[in-house]
Amino acid sequence: MRKLRYFPPNSLVEVTTRTLQSRYLLPPTKHFARIAVGILARAQERAPIRIHAIGGLQTHIHLLATIDDAEQLTLFMEYANGNIAREAGRIVDWRQKFWGRRYAALPVSDEEAAQVARLRYVLSHGAKENLVTSPRLWPGLHCVDALIDGKPLEGIWYDRSAEYEADRRGKDVDPRAFLAEYSLELEPLPCWRHLPAQEYRQRVAEMVHDIEVETARRIFLSGKVPLGAEAIRRQPPHQRANRPKKSPAPFCHAASKAVRKQLREAYRLFVEAYREASAQLRSGNRHARFPEGCFPPALPFVRNDTRLQSSRAGPSFAPG
Repeated sequence: MRKLRYFPPNSLVEVTTRTLQSRYLLPPTKHFARIAVGILARAQERAPIRIHAIGGLQTHIHLLATIDDAEQLTLFMEYANGNIAREAGRIVDWRQKFWGRRYAALPVSDEEAAQVARLRYVLSHGAKENLVTSPRLWPGLHCVDALIDGKPLEGIWYDRSAEYEADRRGKDVDPRAFLAEYSLELEPLPCWRHLPAQEYRQRVAEMVHDIEVETARRIFLSGKVPLGAEAIRRQPPHQRANRPKKSPAPFCHAASKAVRKQLREAYRLFVEAYREASAQLRSGNRHARFPEGCFPPALPFVRNDTRLQSSRAGPSFAPG
């Protein structure tokens, strides 16, 4: 059974989506990276989550973002994952199910240590797996250069509906006529939002330098040479990862035991309220009082009236 989706208003979350059977279906190329960025930018127009970092490998994508509530994240991910699957599948000639399961989203606490640790984790992709010596050398989708240089990520979008209609009518149209350019602005990490832009970029650059030093030390001690960008691009896209990650995901990302306990307690109260309302609904009470920020069975999402306020004290409840 899937865990109930619950996030306090204005939550920072780490979102992960993995390909089916951890196959190398996400092309490690700059071209696909631009396509993915364009899709994410269009998804953001429909559900304006605030994105702080993007990373991943051929088998998965990570997003670090701030969301208003679970509904906003759901709308964003449905659009983004559906279109990324279609475009990547077109490139690697994959016509079957693309993603292994629904995306996973874990809340990240307000603690600076927790947020910085998750940013470092996302940025370290490619280097921590000993595939490249620096995150800046990863040949596919990554935000490290954009964060350090302080520039938006540039993407493209193919209007496949217009392309199909033109083809159906037998029109000879330049494919570039169906292409639009998009820019995706990355927002500062919440705990560092107060920093001047130059200092924020400097901190990210220092973080990446630390990742590079750690990677070099690991290579020296192990004697294992990274695969390198060219070899990564030559890997068969339908191939499965040799040892895909199987460790269970944590409940949340927090730096202290006290905060983890607080987030668990908030979730426990949310689940109790949801189950009580669900029982009332099953008994025929159409006015059952579901907690705010949830998806009641066969009913609309229950929005939080204070969805833009930052709160981690526990769930509030919608009026009956």
